[in-house]
Amino acid sequence: MTQWYKVNIKFQKEDQAGSLKTITEQYLFDALSFTEAEANGYNRIETGVMDFSVTSISKMRLADVFTFPEGQEWYLVKVVYLTVDEKSGKEKKTVNRILVNADGIFQALERVTESMRHTLMPYEVTDIYQTPILEVFPYQSSEEETPDNLRLMSDVLNDPSHNVF
Repeated sequence: MTQWYKVNIKFQKEDQAGSLKTITEQYLFDALSFTEAEANGYNRIETGVMDFSVTSISKMRLADVFTFPEGQEWYLVKVVYLTVDEKSGKEKKTVNRILVNADGIFQALERVTESMRHTLMPYEVTDIYQTPILEVFPYQSSEEETPDNLRLMSDVLNDPSHNVF
């Protein structure tokens, strides 16, 4: 299951008047843990300054992230699914939050509607908020190469020159 982490970074930048201004930016990472999200924050974020720090990390519950080639802003869209409880016969509402990039609220609504056109359950978009998130980073495994002095166990066991006992 995808777990999204919102990472806030803080750094100081010189403005046009020459004074230092503290800036906080927000990014979203798909990571396995808080530790990996923090490491990704330091490794993948480019602020244009050398000295920045991760000030907070929090989980962000999202049902889905819809990414499009164009769209400068990230919008949080609240979608309510309507289902009927078979036992009681009562209508039940399930709330999901979806993140989508767009150039405006109307385009965000259009993109969510387009992405959900094959959904069989009836749903209603109830809220759309512009977020301060600057960039979203999907999960990337950090597959490192095996060092030269290590071998896979299967290779060792299959080596005829290796005496196990």
